[in-house]
Amino acid sequence: MNRVTEQESNYNDIDKMSVMEILKGINNEDKLVPLAVERALPQIEQLASAVAERMKTGGRLFYIGAGTSGRLGVVDASECPPTFGVPFDMVVGIIAGGDTAIRKAVEFAEDDDKQAWIDLQEYNICEKDSLVGLAASGTTPYVIGGLNTARENGVLTGCIVCNNGGPIVAASDFPVEVVVGPEFLTGSTRMKSGTAQKLALNMLSTTVMIRLGKVKGNKMVDMQLTNHKLVDRGTQMVMDELSINHTEAAALLAKYGSVRKAVEASK
Repeated sequence: MNRVTEQESNYNDIDKMSVMEILKGINNEDKLVPLAVERALPQIEQLASAVAERMKTGGRLFYIGAGTSGRLGVVDASECPPTFGVPFDMVVGIIAGGDTAIRKAVEFAEDDDKQAWIDLQEYNICEKDSLVGLAASGTTPYVIGGLNTARENGVLTGCIVCNNGGPIVAASDFPVEVVVGPEFLTGSTRMKSGTAQKLALNMLSTTVMIRLGKVKGNKMVDMQLTNHKLVDRGTQMVMDELSINHTEAAALLAKYGSVRKAVEASK
């Protein structure tokens, strides 16, 4: 397979560039990422719609990946509970090599095509659930094996990759291919490819949560109030929604524990 993500950089002798030349080169390449994501919007739409429908019936969303891709999945999953007030196990990110690999690379973990399904079994994944494989290359054995076995067991499968075609795309019911071209630093897919995956993940999880009713208007009414900034934001939401003063809003928020509950109890 001819992988775009492994193609030679368009920039030569970058080790001889000035700091500003390096920065401008990286920035010029980064500008291409949103355009690549835009081209993939129809695919993202299909994946988000399918995942949302499954989750409306009680399904969960799982991400699997290795290296940078796996870390991005863990980040997106971990941000769903505080942002949308969902249970911690509703969106789950799993990285090849386990949680240790979030901080320190685990050698050859991505090459085991059986381990992903073993990891998923810890969560009792079932046919109600959706599994999205994350891999810039589109060829990571850990992800391929997980998707293929999941599909055999009735799980909805999708992926976010940065090459066209390949075995991960073939293993996915709803593939998303965001092709950003060669990296500034040849093969360093933590750069443009990672940014593209992060953008696509933002779109996927946010769209799904909106479709599940976790947003009202344009506000995160179910967010967890885990720090003073979020309490202040929540208080302002209650003030705006109920046309009351700060003291009253703060008291309601403290009593009910969420913006949604505070507003609904007062209408």
